[in-house]
Amino acid sequence: MVVFTCNACGESLKKAQVEKHVMKCRSCQVLSCIDCSKDFWGDDYRNHIKCISEDQKYGSKDFQVKVNKGDVKQQQWIQRIQQAMEQPHIEPSLRSVLQKVSAYDNVPRKRAKFENWMKNCLKICSPCLLEKVWEICSTAAHSTASERENRSDTNDGAETNKNKRDERKDKKSKRKTSDENTEQNGENTEKQRRRKRRREENEQNTDEKSNKKQKRREQEAYDESPSLEGEEPASQESESSSAGKFNWKGTIKAVLRDAPEDGLAVKKLRKKVLAAYYSFTGDSNYRSEEELLSLFNRKINNNPKFKILKDRVRLQN
Repeated sequence: MVVFTCNACGESLKKAQVEKHVMKCRSCQVLSCIDCSKDFWGDDYRNHIKCISEDQKYGSKDFQVKVNKGDVKQQQWIQRIQQAMEQPHIEPSLRSVLQKVSAYDNVPRKRAKFENWMKNCLKICSPCLLEKVWEICSTAAHSTASERENRSDTNDGAETNKNKRDERKDKKSKRKTSDENTEQNGENTEKQRRRKRRREENEQNTDEKSNKKQKRREQEAYDESPSLEGEEPASQESESSSAGKFNWKGTIKAVLRDAPEDGLAVKKLRKKVLAAYYSFTGDSNYRSEEELLSLFNRKINNNPKFKILKDRVRLQN
Protein backbone atom coordinates (compact mmCIF):
# COMPACT_ATOMS: atom_id res chain seq x y z
CA MET A 1 0.00 0.00 0.00
CA VAL A 2 1.25 3.48 -0.93
CA VAL A 3 1.74 5.97 1.91
CA PHE A 4 2.38 9.69 1.40
CA THR A 5 3.70 12.48 3.61
CA CYS A 6 2.29 16.00 3.53
CA ASN A 7 5.15 18.44 2.96
CA ALA A 8 3.21 21.17 4.76
CA CYS A 9 2.32 19.49 8.07
CA GLY A 10 4.31 16.22 7.85
CA GLU A 11 1.30 13.97 8.44
CA SER A 12 1.48 10.44 7.01
CA LEU A 13 -1.46 9.65 4.80
CA LYS A 14 -2.76 6.61 3.01
CA LYS A 15 -3.80 7.22 -0.56
CA ALA A 16 -7.50 7.11 0.32
CA GLN A 17 -6.99 9.73 3.06
CA VAL A 18 -5.27 12.30 0.87
CA GLU A 19 -8.43 13.91 -0.48
CA LYS A 20 -9.89 14.62 2.97
CA HIS A 21 -6.53 15.88 4.24
CA VAL A 22 -6.20 18.37 1.36
CA MET A 23 -9.54 19.92 2.41
CA LYS A 24 -8.27 20.41 5.98
CA CYS A 25 -4.63 21.35 5.31
CA ARG A 26 -4.77 24.44 3.05
CA SER A 27 -0.98 24.54 2.65
CA CYS A 28 -0.77 20.99 1.26
CA GLN A 29 0.42 21.29 -2.32
CA VAL A 30 3.07 18.57 -2.51
CA LEU A 31 2.94 14.99 -1.30
CA SER A 32 6.01 12.79 -0.93
CA CYS A 33 5.99 9.00 -1.11
CA ILE A 34 7.50 7.48 2.00
CA ASP A 35 8.99 4.48 0.10
CA CYS A 36 10.47 6.07 -3.02
CA SER A 37 10.73 9.71 -1.74
CA LYS A 38 9.25 11.11 -4.93
CA ASP A 39 7.27 14.36 -4.84
CA PHE A 40 3.80 14.59 -6.40
CA TRP A 41 2.17 17.97 -7.14
CA GLY A 42 -1.57 18.44 -7.15
CA ASP A 43 -3.44 15.31 -8.25
CA ASP A 44 -0.35 13.51 -9.64
CA TYR A 45 -0.40 11.23 -6.60
CA ARG A 46 -3.44 9.43 -8.07
CA ASN A 47 -1.24 7.76 -10.77
CA HIS A 48 1.17 6.48 -8.12
CA ILE A 49 -0.53 3.13 -7.58
CA LYS A 50 2.33 0.98 -6.34
CA CYS A 51 5.75 1.77 -5.01
CA ILE A 52 8.95 -0.12 -4.36
CA SER A 53 9.10 -2.65 -1.55
CA GLU A 54 11.43 -2.55 1.44
CA ASP A 55 13.60 -5.26 -0.12
CA GLN A 56 14.10 -3.07 -3.18
CA LYS A 57 14.73 0.01 -1.11
CA TYR A 58 17.20 -1.49 1.37
CA GLY A 59 18.46 -4.45 -0.66
CA SER A 60 21.74 -4.78 -2.56
CA LYS A 61 22.38 -3.54 -6.08
CA ASP A 62 22.01 -7.04 -7.50
CA PHE A 63 18.57 -7.51 -5.99
CA GLN A 64 16.05 -8.76 -8.56
CA VAL A 65 12.36 -8.15 -8.12
CA LYS A 66 10.17 -11.24 -8.35
CA VAL A 67 7.16 -10.43 -10.50
CA ASN A 68 3.88 -11.25 -8.79
CA LYS A 69 1.20 -12.05 -11.34
CA GLY A 70 -1.52 -11.01 -8.91
CA ASP A 71 0.07 -7.57 -8.43
CA VAL A 72 0.39 -7.11 -12.19
CA LYS A 73 -3.30 -7.92 -12.74
CA GLN A 74 -4.29 -5.59 -9.87
CA GLN A 75 -2.31 -2.69 -11.35
CA GLN A 76 -3.90 -3.28 -14.75
CA TRP A 77 -7.34 -3.32 -13.08
CA ILE A 78 -6.69 0.05 -11.38
CA GLN A 79 -5.39 1.55 -14.63
CA ARG A 80 -8.57 0.45 -16.42
CA ILE A 81 -10.71 2.14 -13.76
CA GLN A 82 -8.73 5.35 -14.22
CA GLN A 83 -9.10 5.12 -17.99
CA ALA A 84 -12.87 4.56 -17.64
CA MET A 85 -13.09 7.63 -15.44
CA GLU A 86 -11.63 9.75 -18.27
CA GLN A 87 -14.30 8.78 -20.81
CA PRO A 88 -16.41 11.78 -21.90
CA HIS A 89 -19.84 10.12 -21.65
CA ILE A 90 -19.48 9.32 -17.93
CA GLU A 91 -21.99 11.10 -15.68
CA PRO A 92 -20.56 13.50 -13.07
CA SER A 93 -21.92 11.44 -10.16
CA LEU A 94 -20.35 8.26 -11.54
CA ARG A 95 -17.10 10.11 -12.25
CA SER A 96 -16.92 11.20 -8.62
CA VAL A 97 -17.42 7.61 -7.44
CA LEU A 98 -14.75 6.33 -9.87
CA GLN A 99 -12.32 8.94 -8.52
CA LYS A 100 -12.85 7.60 -5.03
CA VAL A 101 -12.44 3.99 -6.26
CA SER A 102 -9.21 4.77 -8.13
CA ALA A 103 -7.71 6.20 -4.92
CA TYR A 104 -7.46 2.66 -3.50
CA ASP A 105 -5.07 -0.01 -4.65
CA ASN A 106 -6.96 -2.98 -3.18
CA VAL A 107 -10.09 -2.78 -5.35
CA PRO A 108 -11.51 -6.31 -5.90
CA ARG A 109 -11.77 -7.65 -9.46
CA LYS A 110 -14.80 -9.88 -8.85
CA ARG A 111 -18.31 -8.39 -8.89
CA ALA A 112 -19.60 -9.71 -5.55
CA LYS A 113 -16.44 -8.70 -3.69
CA PHE A 114 -16.38 -5.38 -5.56
CA GLU A 115 -19.91 -4.49 -4.42
CA ASN A 116 -19.19 -5.51 -0.80
CA TRP A 117 -16.00 -3.47 -0.85
CA MET A 118 -17.86 -0.35 -2.06
CA LYS A 119 -20.49 -0.78 0.65
CA ASN A 120 -17.87 -1.09 3.40
CA CYS A 121 -15.19 1.38 2.22
CA LEU A 122 -17.14 4.00 0.24
CA LYS A 123 -20.48 3.59 2.06
CA ILE A 124 -22.32 3.27 -1.25
CA CYS A 125 -25.32 0.95 -0.91
CA SER A 126 -27.51 1.93 -3.88
CA PRO A 127 -27.93 -1.22 -6.08
CA CYS A 128 -28.43 0.90 -9.18
CA LEU A 129 -25.26 2.92 -8.58
CA LEU A 130 -23.28 -0.20 -7.70
CA GLU A 131 -24.39 -1.88 -10.93
CA LYS A 132 -23.50 1.16 -13.07
CA VAL A 133 -20.04 1.49 -11.52
CA TRP A 134 -19.35 -2.21 -12.01
CA GLU A 135 -20.50 -2.14 -15.65
CA ILE A 136 -18.18 0.80 -16.41
CA CYS A 137 -15.20 -0.88 -14.75
CA SER A 138 -15.82 -4.33 -16.27
CA THR A 139 -16.50 -2.85 -19.74
CA ALA A 140 -13.23 -0.93 -19.61
CA ALA A 141 -11.43 -4.11 -18.53
CA HIS A 142 -12.95 -6.18 -21.37
CA SER A 143 -12.24 -3.54 -24.01
CA THR A 144 -8.61 -3.24 -22.91
CA ALA A 145 -8.20 -7.02 -22.93
CA SER A 146 -9.79 -7.20 -26.41
CA GLU A 147 -7.46 -4.52 -27.73
CA ARG A 148 -4.49 -6.38 -26.30
CA GLU A 149 -5.70 -9.66 -27.85
CA ASN A 150 -6.26 -7.94 -31.20
CA ARG A 151 -2.75 -6.50 -31.09
CA SER A 152 -1.44 -9.91 -30.15
CA ASP A 153 -3.44 -11.56 -32.96
CA THR A 154 -2.20 -8.92 -35.41
CA ASN A 155 1.37 -9.46 -34.33
CA ASP A 156 0.89 -13.22 -34.42
CA GLY A 157 -0.69 -12.95 -37.87
CA ALA A 158 2.14 -10.77 -39.15
CA GLU A 159 4.67 -13.12 -37.61
CA THR A 160 2.84 -16.13 -39.10
CA ASN A 161 2.82 -14.53 -42.54
CA LYS A 162 6.52 -13.77 -42.19
CA ASN A 163 7.20 -17.34 -41.13
CA LYS A 164 5.20 -18.63 -44.11
CA ARG A 165 7.17 -16.37 -46.47
CA ASP A 166 10.42 -17.59 -44.92
CA GLU A 167 9.26 -21.21 -45.27
CA ARG A 168 8.36 -20.65 -48.93
CA LYS A 169 11.78 -19.09 -49.54
CA ASP A 170 13.48 -22.00 -47.77
CA LYS A 171 11.47 -24.54 -49.78
CA LYS A 172 12.24 -22.72 -53.02
CA SER A 173 15.93 -22.57 -52.14
CA LYS A 174 15.97 -26.26 -51.16
CA ARG A 175 14.10 -27.18 -54.37
CA LYS A 176 16.59 -25.23 -56.45
CA THR A 177 19.52 -26.85 -54.66
CA SER A 178 17.90 -30.26 -55.06
CA ASP A 179 17.36 -29.68 -58.78
CA GLU A 180 20.98 -28.62 -59.20
CA ASN A 181 22.17 -31.66 -57.27
CA THR A 182 19.86 -33.92 -59.29
CA GLU A 183 21.14 -32.45 -62.53
CA GLN A 184 24.73 -32.80 -61.39
CA ASN A 185 24.07 -36.34 -60.19
CA GLY A 186 22.43 -37.10 -63.54
CA GLU A 187 25.53 -35.85 -65.35
CA ASN A 188 27.77 -37.87 -63.05
CA THR A 189 25.58 -40.95 -63.55
CA GLU A 190 25.72 -40.53 -67.32
CA LYS A 191 29.51 -40.18 -67.16
CA GLN A 192 29.77 -43.28 -65.01
CA ARG A 193 27.49 -45.15 -67.42
CA ARG A 194 29.65 -44.17 -70.39
CA ARG A 195 32.85 -45.15 -68.56
CA LYS A 196 31.33 -48.50 -67.62
CA ARG A 197 30.22 -49.08 -71.22
CA ARG A 198 33.71 -48.27 -72.54
CA ARG A 199 35.27 -50.55 -69.93
CA GLU A 200 32.95 -53.40 -70.90
CA GLU A 201 33.71 -52.85 -74.60
CA ASN A 202 37.43 -52.91 -73.87
CA GLU A 203 37.06 -56.08 -71.83
CA GLN A 204 34.99 -57.66 -74.60
CA ASN A 205 37.56 -56.71 -77.23
CA THR A 206 40.33 -58.08 -75.02
CA ASP A 207 38.39 -61.33 -74.56
CA GLU A 208 37.79 -61.59 -78.30
CA LYS A 209 41.46 -61.04 -79.04
CA SER A 210 42.41 -63.57 -76.39
CA ASN A 211 39.93 -66.09 -77.82
CA LYS A 212 41.28 -65.55 -81.32
CA LYS A 213 44.84 -66.10 -80.11
CA GLN A 214 43.76 -69.21 -78.23
CA LYS A 215 41.98 -70.59 -81.29
CA ARG A 216 45.00 -69.80 -83.43
CA ARG A 217 47.29 -71.67 -81.04
CA GLU A 218 44.89 -74.59 -80.89
CA GLN A 219 44.67 -74.69 -84.68
CA GLU A 220 48.46 -74.66 -84.96
CA ALA A 221 48.72 -77.44 -82.39
CA TYR A 222 45.97 -79.35 -84.19
CA ASP A 223 47.76 -79.06 -87.53
CA GLU A 224 51.08 -80.16 -86.04
CA SER A 225 49.69 -83.09 -84.00
CA PRO A 226 48.80 -86.25 -86.02
CA SER A 227 46.86 -87.65 -83.10
CA LEU A 228 44.16 -84.95 -83.54
CA GLU A 229 43.36 -86.19 -87.01
CA GLY A 230 42.68 -89.72 -85.84
CA GLU A 231 46.37 -90.72 -85.48
CA GLU A 232 47.44 -92.31 -82.24
CA PRO A 233 50.97 -92.52 -80.79
CA ALA A 234 53.13 -95.36 -82.00
CA SER A 235 53.36 -96.76 -78.49
CA GLN A 236 49.62 -97.47 -78.47
CA GLU A 237 47.98 -100.43 -80.15
CA SER A 238 46.17 -100.04 -83.41
CA GLU A 239 42.41 -99.31 -83.20
CA SER A 240 41.62 -101.71 -86.04
CA SER A 241 42.92 -104.63 -87.93
CA SER A 242 44.53 -104.60 -91.35
CA ALA A 243 41.74 -102.37 -92.67
CA GLY A 244 43.45 -99.23 -91.15
CA LYS A 245 42.66 -96.62 -88.48
CA PHE A 246 39.25 -95.15 -87.70
CA ASN A 247 38.75 -91.77 -89.42
CA TRP A 248 37.09 -89.58 -86.79
CA LYS A 249 37.07 -86.40 -88.90
CA GLY A 250 35.68 -88.13 -92.00
CA THR A 251 32.99 -89.95 -90.02
CA ILE A 252 31.83 -86.74 -88.30
CA LYS A 253 31.73 -84.90 -91.65
CA ALA A 254 29.76 -87.72 -93.25
CA VAL A 255 27.17 -87.68 -90.45
CA LEU A 256 26.85 -83.85 -90.56
CA ARG A 257 26.41 -83.80 -94.36
CA ASP A 258 23.30 -85.93 -93.96
CA ALA A 259 22.03 -83.71 -91.09
CA PRO A 260 19.61 -80.77 -91.52
CA GLU A 261 20.90 -77.25 -92.29
CA ASP A 262 20.81 -76.21 -88.63
CA GLY A 263 23.09 -79.15 -87.76
CA LEU A 264 22.67 -82.05 -85.45
CA ALA A 265 22.43 -82.31 -81.69
CA VAL A 266 25.73 -83.14 -79.99
CA LYS A 267 24.20 -86.21 -78.32
CA LYS A 268 22.86 -87.60 -81.59
CA LEU A 269 26.13 -86.87 -83.38
CA ARG A 270 28.13 -88.56 -80.62
CA LYS A 271 25.80 -91.59 -80.67
CA LYS A 272 26.16 -92.09 -84.45
CA VAL A 273 29.92 -91.51 -84.48
CA LEU A 274 30.56 -93.89 -81.60
CA ALA A 275 28.31 -96.49 -83.19
CA ALA A 276 30.43 -96.20 -86.35
CA TYR A 277 33.58 -96.48 -84.22
CA TYR A 278 32.39 -99.63 -82.44
CA SER A 279 31.34 -101.14 -85.78
CA PHE A 280 34.75 -100.35 -87.25
CA THR A 281 36.93 -101.60 -84.38
CA GLY A 282 34.87 -104.60 -83.36
CA ASP A 283 36.54 -106.65 -80.68
CA SER A 284 39.86 -104.81 -81.08
CA ASN A 285 38.64 -101.72 -79.17
CA TYR A 286 40.88 -101.11 -76.15
CA ARG A 287 39.59 -97.65 -75.09
CA SER A 288 37.14 -96.97 -72.26
CA GLU A 289 33.93 -95.04 -72.77
CA GLU A 290 35.36 -91.97 -70.95
CA GLU A 291 38.38 -91.91 -73.24
CA LEU A 292 36.19 -92.19 -76.32
CA LEU A 293 33.93 -89.34 -75.13
CA SER A 294 36.96 -87.14 -74.42
CA LEU A 295 38.43 -87.94 -77.84
CA PHE A 296 35.12 -87.18 -79.54
CA ASN A 297 34.81 -83.83 -77.76
CA ARG A 298 38.33 -82.85 -78.81
CA LYS A 299 37.57 -83.74 -82.42
CA ILE A 300 34.52 -81.47 -82.65
CA ASN A 301 35.90 -78.63 -80.48
CA ASN A 302 39.40 -78.33 -81.98
CA ASN A 303 38.45 -78.57 -85.63
CA PRO A 304 37.50 -75.19 -87.16
CA LYS A 305 35.33 -76.92 -89.77
CA PHE A 306 32.87 -77.91 -87.07
CA LYS A 307 30.78 -75.08 -85.61
CA ILE A 308 29.06 -75.57 -82.27
CA LEU A 309 26.03 -73.41 -81.47
CA LYS A 310 24.68 -74.14 -78.02
CA ASP A 311 24.02 -77.93 -78.09
CA ARG A 312 24.07 -78.40 -81.89
CA VAL A 313 26.94 -79.03 -84.36
CA ARG A 314 27.03 -78.22 -88.05
CA LEU A 315 29.65 -77.98 -90.80
CA GLN A 316 31.38 -74.64 -91.25
CA ASN A 317 30.98 -73.26 -94.78
